[in-house]
Amino acid sequence: MQIIADVGGIPGKDCRGYCKYCYFRKVKDFDALGCKFCFPGKIGCDKCTLEVSESKNEFFPPFFVLSNVQNTLMMSNVRDKDLKINLSGGGDLSCYPHLLELTSSLYQMGTPIHLGYTSGKGIDDSDIAIDLIKNGVEEVTFTVFSTDPLLRKKWMKDENPQESLKALKTFSENVEVHAASVIIPGVNDGEKLYETCSQLEEWGAKAFILMRFANYENQGLILGNEPILKGIKPNSIVEFEEMVRQIDKDFNLRITGTPVCDPKNDAPFAISLNKNKIFLQFIPEIKAEATILTSKVAAPYIKKIIKNLEAEDLVTVYPVEKDIGCLITKKDLEEVNLKEIKETVIFPGRAFVHDQDAQKILSRDGVDRIVARGPDKLTVDGEMSGTLTDEDIIERELEAFRDLVGAINFFGVRK
Repeated sequence: MQIIADVGGIPGKDCRGYCKYCYFRKVKDFDALGCKFCFPGKIGCDKCTLEVSESKNEFFPPFFVLSNVQNTLMMSNVRDKDLKINLSGGGDLSCYPHLLELTSSLYQMGTPIHLGYTSGKGIDDSDIAIDLIKNGVEEVTFTVFSTDPLLRKKWMKDENPQESLKALKTFSENVEVHAASVIIPGVNDGEKLYETCSQLEEWGAKAFILMRFANYENQGLILGNEPILKGIKPNSIVEFEEMVRQIDKDFNLRITGTPVCDPKNDAPFAISLNKNKIFLQFIPEIKAEATILTSKVAAPYIKKIIKNLEAEDLVTVYPVEKDIGCLITKKDLEEVNLKEIKETVIFPGRAFVHDQDAQKILSRDGVDRIVARGPDKLTVDGEMSGTLTDEDIIERELEAFRDLVGAINFFGVRK
């Protein structure tokens, strides 16, 4: 179990400047998106304005972070030998000015520490890695991009790439390291990617997460900031999955990809595979009609699961153009062909759409549809799946689909 300790921070400001490929680069003022946390009748809340753009808080003082951790521990009454404190924030952890002080204080509590995503750009002296390990850091998630220092300097604006890479080497040799890279076609893929993998493997890193670069709105840029990089065409989903699987074959690192795939435990949507069809007996029978509105990436998997549940005559799956279901907005709903959806529509729980907008948009043809949110997640992506077993994945997906079927049977039209 991990308890999140948010240190705050704002992208671009508390990370020594945007990486060229950063999701938050070019974000300007934007209208509130709407989400499930908004009040009825009011579009907009902290979640779908400040939090989605990570612009809410600058770095917090260490006593504030420490106090929040202590309060969480007391309220949860957790006494677990596997408990970790996961330091996280909107900025870059390596740029947090009180990192050594904070980790030292947390170490006194006897709880191991996980440094959440850091690029290492704030490391001017690689010896800090040794100090952090002495302060109880046992796990690090490190955005490496490339082990070529020139590429890091150019694309990440890392002014001391040799030092940040030395720190990564020290971490890899002594603690559990999950490295990560956003893959830019023609920049850090191909031969450069193999060089990075070889170096990480040699240093002793445990895992490597490949992240598909998003450059267009349908790929997830919902803050009006597309394209991030002009002239760069990201890998297609098929190309990206092939790359992930090939890297997994060629290296001993624990390789995962996001939004697809995990070659070791078949995420996402492991229960869509024929070999796992037997587990579908633990999902209730579908007894009502509905349309599942989902992302372009998830749709084929969900369709196969519905088929294997023998419910194709009751449930249809409608893919919008957005690759990621959690990043569906009302613009995606406005493009839905209403002739292809049923009287009940279930859409992703975390979609950035106000409930009243969803109802209005999906009933604009005069059909008064029932529009409801489904589960927040139906599966797990490569950022999490690498820490889970095959059984964990199956259990999480079955739980999510039981909730989904429950929503269909509750809101759907009985036949």
